[in-house]
Amino acid sequence: MTEEIIIAGFGGQGVLSMGKILAYAGIMQNKEVSWLPSYGPEMRGGTSNVTVILSDERICSPYLNQFDTAIILNQQSMDKFEASVKPGGLLIYDPNGISHHPTRKDINIYQVAAADKASEIGIMKLFNMIILGGFLAVKPIVTREMLEKGLQIVRFSCIIEKIGIFVRLLRFNFKEIYMFEKILEQIRCHDTIIIHRHTNP
Repeated sequence: MTEEIIIAGFGGQGVLSMGKILAYAGIMQNKEVSWLPSYGPEMRGGTSNVTVILSDERICSPYLNQFDTAIILNQQSMDKFEASVKPGGLLIYDPNGISHHPTRKDINIYQVAAADKASEIGIMKLFNMIILGGFLAVKPIVTREMLEKGLQIVRFSCIIEKIGIFVRLLRFNFKEIYMFEKILEQIRCHDTIIIHRHTNP
């Protein structure tokens, strides 16, 4: 089994973090993994995408022109990557901010109302985890247990990096712990995430 994925959106939407979590989950599941980010100089607001490959066999190259799955978080990425999904592949997107919806009829298309759900919960930082949970509800390429381990690795790496930069352990207080527990809750309960199969007229 080989799964070739593109995750694309704006900087600040958690695109690269989603890719890292998937990649670490794949490693924990004893798969061959590639994680290849692409982003502009902007920290937030610029375009950002990451290619993730999970495979049972050796990966020949991390560079891809077509994908089994595209997870799309903004209109620019929809315009750029919709045509790159392989026939019979999967396209998942949040309809918030999308003015031109996908039109292809040879792929499986799903909407995940992640922005609305994150707003309802009151924590917008959960947006990318809700999208990821929706993807895994449709295509469970890694187990929930391994995904949680991947999330823990990414979170720990982020904390160590920020401690090294700011030397402020107190940045990570009860609010941070609460956020982490809410993210785990969204992963564990992804069956309740609202996923709509998109049908073209």
